[in-house]
Amino acid sequence: MILASGICRSDDHVLKGLVSDTKFPIILGHEAAGIVESVGRGVTTVQPGDKVIPLFVPQCKECHCCKHPNANLCVKSNIWPYIGLMDDKISRFSCKGKLIYNFASTSTFTEYTVVNEISVAKIGHTAPLERVCLIGCGFSTGYGSATHTAKVHAGSTCVIFGLGGIGLSTVIGCQVAGATRIIAVDTNKDKFPKAKAVGVTECISPQDFTKPIDEVIAEMTDGCADYTFECVGITDLMFKDDLSSYQEPGSEATRRNMSLH
Repeated sequence: MILASGICRSDDHVLKGLVSDTKFPIILGHEAAGIVESVGRGVTTVQPGDKVIPLFVPQCKECHCCKHPNANLCVKSNIWPYIGLMDDKISRFSCKGKLIYNFASTSTFTEYTVVNEISVAKIGHTAPLERVCLIGCGFSTGYGSATHTAKVHAGSTCVIFGLGGIGLSTVIGCQVAGATRIIAVDTNKDKFPKAKAVGVTECISPQDFTKPIDEVIAEMTDGCADYTFECVGITDLMFKDDLSSYQEPGSEATRRNMSLH
């Protein structure tokens, strides 16, 4: 039973037809939290009444990809060859006898959904579902980009482009990793107070400068930042500003969004 669900830009991409393999009609949604209503035969990791988070990229912990130290896409749960269906190539959704496709093995924009056992993670019984639902995608995307993908080191300087949910989650990840300087870039200054509350040390808007923002950042950081994170999804930003913000060996740029093109 789904009790809380966030809305991700990826859902919007599918709705607009930007993900070519998608089949319609479909129930979207993939970052949520809820309570197990019932389980099938052989399910042992969760039971009715457990609070859980659905996982749209789960791991079985048994296949060669799961056991590989550098892989995170499980062979058993690969959603792309049969997108819209479960592992048995059957959807559990229908309306008036007509098939409705599943999205990302989760489909959380509904009161009830059916998922594989490996596609749920049990959480604490006191966890606030309206908050932890974001762990299913947005928060883990941003936080993990800092702590797991870039592996931000203590004492580093980080630049985050975009202060949406993913950007703020990236800020938190950088702070937890020990970054001492976190510069945030966004055109919406209304986001700056919240950004500073979660760890940003400096907020800047490109609209306040006559020169390109990558030049501004280069001046602020004596030539380069240690890590830059693109959390907007704008192609020009991906291949210009964030890459220009680091120019020395050992620096790293990380992109954490879907392009709009």
